[in-house]
Amino acid sequence: MPVHLDDAEVIDRILDGDRDAFALLLKRHESHVSRLVSAHVPADQVAEVAHEAFIRAYKGLPGYRPVKPFRNWLTTVTLRCCKDYWRKAYRNKEAPVCDLSEDGQRWLETAMAGASTEAFETLVRRHELGEILKAVLARLSPLDRMVMTLCYLEERPTRETAGMLGISVPNVKVRAFRAKRKLIGFLKRYGIQGEEHEA
Repeated sequence: MPVHLDDAEVIDRILDGDRDAFALLLKRHESHVSRLVSAHVPADQVAEVAHEAFIRAYKGLPGYRPVKPFRNWLTTVTLRCCKDYWRKAYRNKEAPVCDLSEDGQRWLETAMAGASTEAFETLVRRHELGEILKAVLARLSPLDRMVMTLCYLEERPTRETAGMLGISVPNVKVRAFRAKRKLIGFLKRYGIQGEEHEA
């Protein structure tokens, strides 16, 4: 397979029956898909979800239209695989805050003390989230978790988030608002008090 072919040309070959040509797309995009998946699912599930993303991409090639780059289309397929992973894994199990580290509890207290929506959004963008976000975001539904991750952590535009998740722009806005309320409610249930003020 000539490596100089662009993605659209490779896809044409695949659709013409050259199944082996898909290996070139896999090689070109596997690191992108792995990075994307690793940002949205547990580390021990990355390989499986990434594999599923490529299977879906291969099966979906007949429906691919080159109005946008293949990489963008593959990103959407991958994010929907991540969303489906959480849908299957989601069991709404409560975990006490005391299971978090001391730094984790300190972050939760700071988040609760945020005086406005702007303050909350600034906090969730901070690099130190790690452990805390995993614990708190796990309390959301799979779709709400993806909305929060894409909108707040990855700072993607609302319209782009909507397109990637296959939902409407108003739905993204409503879910982001409700998810933030759910997170605050979770923090309060576990005794981390803070005053919430309207912006």
